[in-house]
Amino acid sequence: MKMDRETAEAIASKLNYRHEMNTVIAVLQDVESKEVLMVGNMNREAVVLTLTTGLVHFWSLSRNRLWLKGETSGNFQYLQDFKIDCDGDAIVAMVKSGGPVCHTGNRTCFYRDSSNFLKE
Repeated sequence: MKMDRETAEAIASKLNYRHEMNTVIAVLQDVESKEVLMVGNMNREAVVLTLTTGLVHFWSLSRNRLWLKGETSGNFQYLQDFKIDCDGDAIVAMVKSGGPVCHTGNRTCFYRDSSNFLKE
């Protein structure tokens, strides 16, 4: 999914960037399995780039910079749909995944259940 810059800018301008560093919460979800892959943050620029390129971009809170998901690993996330919550402060990016999303090599960042988490 890609859209023209004018439409992407119009959508981005209506979002409520109320989270840390003027971001919205961004949930990555597999378009086919509906599995939640990861959660990150997007600033206005990341939203516009995601919508115009079809590749998911985030704002890295720890590195304080724009980040193309997959720029290091090659596991790009291909945007299929973009959903906005009722408050305009969170989005769900429905994606076709180009490989594992988690930096640990797991398909999803949500690979641990609560009982395993306590044993770590």
